[in-house]
Amino acid sequence: MAENSSEAIIQISDLYTSFGDAVVHDGITLQVQRGEIFGLAGSSGCGKSTLLREIILLHRPQSGSIRVFGKDVLGLDDEAALALRKSWGVMFERGALFSSLTVAENVGLPMREHTQMSETLINELVAVKISLAGLPASAGAKYPGELSGGMRKRAALARAIALDPELLFLDEPTAGLDPLSANGFDELVLQLKKSLGLTIMMVTHDLDLLWRVADRVAVLGEGRVLGVGTMTELSESPHPVIREYFYGPRGRAAWKQSQEQSWKQK
Repeated sequence: MAENSSEAIIQISDLYTSFGDAVVHDGITLQVQRGEIFGLAGSSGCGKSTLLREIILLHRPQSGSIRVFGKDVLGLDDEAALALRKSWGVMFERGALFSSLTVAENVGLPMREHTQMSETLINELVAVKISLAGLPASAGAKYPGELSGGMRKRAALARAIALDPELLFLDEPTAGLDPLSANGFDELVLQLKKSLGLTIMMVTHDLDLLWRVADRVAVLGEGRVLGVGTMTELSESPHPVIREYFYGPRGRAAWKQSQEQSWKQK
């Protein structure tokens, strides 16, 4: 879990986003602290992925403020934006790997584009990143289409950490995975956070994942932040939307499993 720190890595204030007449964000305000795993949760269409895209400069809100590492991301020129992007890594939901490149080539691409390192050093670092992501060395020579869904997720994660980011964004990291692969990914996220000192922000529908790894979670809905806190705190919220999210059929199953795991650890 997160170390004690009052430093906000991400600061979002009064964010307003709409698509035509549809208001997605109506005054979103939240902070992500250094060293924590922060989850964005909520029903489909609540604006989780849009918020992530706005933070990483893929979509611009109508108004509001987004600061990452103290920098106003909405006011950056292209050169400053590129420099900031190098300090974070992103694992997209579908991986976004180049199908014509091997895993090793995908992982090495950011190093070749954004550093002056030699090919020898890049190849060595690629092997390290592939290993850190929990893949066998043999996976480096394979193409994304030759990998299972779980292995593609790990390959995408290896590329996301290629430039040793301080901040890691995960977009639906366990979507499409079988339960065993999803459980393995939970452990991998915790290991990477601990070994690399990462701050992690993730968008997910996976309540099991949130119970296992998240320090804090923000539940979005109705264009707003309906609640922020630990999973235990949110599970006790009286807000009807949050209660439905936690105590619907899937929410109850995830809560029960988390309690069983907590009991086993005592």
